[in-house]
Amino acid sequence: MEEKNIIDIHCHTAGIGAGGSGCFISKELRDSWKYRTYLRAFGVTEKEILRDGDELIIQRLSATLAESKRVAAAVVLAMDGVAGENGELDSARTEMYIPNEFVAAQTARHSNLLFGASINPYRRDAIERLERAKADGAVLIKWLPSIQRIDPADLRLIPFYRRMEELGLPLLTHTGEESSFTWTRNELGDPERLRLPLQQGVQVIAAHAGSNGRNGGEANHPRFLRLCGEFPNLYADISALTQINRLGHLSRLLKHRELHSRLLYGTDMPLLNTAIVLTPAFVFRLPPAKLIAISRIANPWDRDVALKEALGVTGGILANDPFSISKGGTR
Repeated sequence: MEEKNIIDIHCHTAGIGAGGSGCFISKELRDSWKYRTYLRAFGVTEKEILRDGDELIIQRLSATLAESKRVAAAVVLAMDGVAGENGELDSARTEMYIPNEFVAAQTARHSNLLFGASINPYRRDAIERLERAKADGAVLIKWLPSIQRIDPADLRLIPFYRRMEELGLPLLTHTGEESSFTWTRNELGDPERLRLPLQQGVQVIAAHAGSNGRNGGEANHPRFLRLCGEFPNLYADISALTQINRLGHLSRLLKHRELHSRLLYGTDMPLLNTAIVLTPAFVFRLPPAKLIAISRIANPWDRDVALKEALGVTGGILANDPFSISKGGTR
């Protein structure tokens, strides 16, 4: 019987401000078909959220995860917004905002959920927020640069990076193109822009391993691989790599066996629960009987693990401990 010892380091939540959570979603995103798709993937309705509050989504995440036979815990990610010139939240340019305080309080109520903070480093009080997040139990900092308008290569961020390194907080940051929102600045997802935090000693986790998009006249993936050769403190998560818009990327990444100890399990929940992850899309990679068996697994985390294992993700990768990387390695 397989152990239940896997940690998902890339699990999203959402909120519309119900129950005084402080969350919000822009009108543009809320009017989009994507909003309704995400609610279905979380297993909630807007009516339920308005009645029970935004915390309902986190409760459902915890309950579904508890039923998993393979995944023991998940890092639930806050989402800071765009910072204006005055260093304060610019609500008009922010598509989704999920406060650290809300996620910290809610995850503390569930033994299988962990707090992933999000801090825009252009905030006037960014370092104070960083210290507060650490005190509140944050296990990492999450960025989505192309949406939060963060340039990881900005020299003004060096003090923030140095404090991150001192606090032992890894940076989980999106690399490659982003298509989950209504607009994006994809040049900010260039893996090469991570050179600066890596030089400051920050343990950086490249979400999706630069698996799509192009910058500097080449694909993002070789740009990610080149950095891996230079910086042993660069890791990657394998979230989203079974999506139909990233077919083949997981196999390509797994060919680099020297990186297996630096690959961390993630799902990009709730996207693994949508039509962009279709097991029939792998009909040329896996036997039909195997695909049918995987598609019949009810629990989304167990289904994701089974599909990734069938595609070559080893037990060693699944067992890599994301919380040891600030100490210089994985188990």
